[in-house]
Amino acid sequence: MTTRFKPYPSYKNSGVEWLGRLPAQWQVKRLKFLASQPLAYGANESAELNDRSQPRFIRITDIKNDGTLHDDTFRSLPEEVAKPFLLKQGDLLLARSGATVGKTFMYRESWGRACHAGYLIRCRLNLAAANPEFVSYFATSATYWGWLSSVFIQATIQNVSAEKYGNLFVPVPQVEEQRTIASFLDRETGKIDALVRKQERLIELLQEKRTALISHAVTQGLNPNAPKKDSGIPWLGPIPKHWEAKPLKRSINFVEGPGIMASAFTAQGVPLLRISCVGGRRATLDGCNFVSQELATTKWSHFRVKQCDLLISGSASTGFCCEVDDETAGAIPYTGIIIIRPLPSESDRDFIRWFFLSNLFLDQSQLAKTGSTIQHFGPTHLSRMFIVLPSVPEQVAIAAYLDAETAKLDALLAKVRTAIERLLEYRTALISAAVTGQIDVCSVSTL
Repeated sequence: MTTRFKPYPSYKNSGVEWLGRLPAQWQVKRLKFLASQPLAYGANESAELNDRSQPRFIRITDIKNDGTLHDDTFRSLPEEVAKPFLLKQGDLLLARSGATVGKTFMYRESWGRACHAGYLIRCRLNLAAANPEFVSYFATSATYWGWLSSVFIQATIQNVSAEKYGNLFVPVPQVEEQRTIASFLDRETGKIDALVRKQERLIELLQEKRTALISHAVTQGLNPNAPKKDSGIPWLGPIPKHWEAKPLKRSINFVEGPGIMASAFTAQGVPLLRISCVGGRRATLDGCNFVSQELATTKWSHFRVKQCDLLISGSASTGFCCEVDDETAGAIPYTGIIIIRPLPSESDRDFIRWFFLSNLFLDQSQLAKTGSTIQHFGPTHLSRMFIVLPSVPEQVAIAAYLDAETAKLDALLAKVRTAIERLLEYRTALISAAVTGQIDVCSVSTL
């Protein structure tokens, strides 16, 4: 922290190893002794109704990270079913299992009348002993998450019961001081969050600029004064006069990886690339499966990738084009991954890679999926797509230009992401220090 924040005059040992020392006048109490009633699980009901006149049925997936609710996930329960689980202002909702275990949210009346689902635990605090905002902030601190990690180490599955939550030790100053700390954190985290939003918006703008740069270069080239002609493709518009619009299948070869049953997997052998292996600039073997050398040779040898091949995903998540290097050469891509091999007489590999990162490809892939219940495209869709091409030497020049210019943007993006990481680290550290009394925020000027 900065010199703006001073420590308390004196400290004592909290008696809880993971809490460490606390201000001398603070106490430590288990969460269950701060509650006005036992911690309670929610309703084990299916989320089928969408009646906004009935109490909303709150599930962990309904709650955004900022504590507001997703409007498009609204579900309700009949009044008589919801009644025992209705929430009150300041109730804390603690996720007890799954990927969100440990997350805590505070119910606000602005959510509307609501009850909670079975995978959430309700903690209704005794307001004479605990301020909900303060306890909610404690449940976002690094100290709290450290406790949670220790709980997981002792368990075979990541599940935190009401009993375990009830035994959580909470540092407790006087209620008025809790309110002051919570108000301080509202102000300070609000400032940090505003800065983070600005940085996130900057990332969006830089990414938009990057895509626009790529899209313009692969459809218009580098000479803004080049004579234009109609591309013959209504949604594309004019292109440089010496360029040619042609079916994509005339510039590249492509094939989708085979469908291989899990029963064919082996502990070692030829790597089988999954979607998770092809999400970056270069393919990796992280998390790959394997098939035997014999099956790879007899059944799938023509699918084995070569160095410098390109790989794209046929799933809904487009926006990348992955390269095969010497580490992944010889692997077999699983179904859903399409191998791209440019025809040297027609296209440059690096130019083709940039094409797959451009709006010219992305727009066509979205059009291919329009009206489909399965958001997936494959070789059939690629065979219907178009590309616009200059001569191969000009393609090489365009690709080199994009390598240089996007590298500058990527460096800026990396700096902005680092800035966000530091802001979020500072936010967490500030909360942790305030709710454990490592800094005395009550003496800080509000100016």
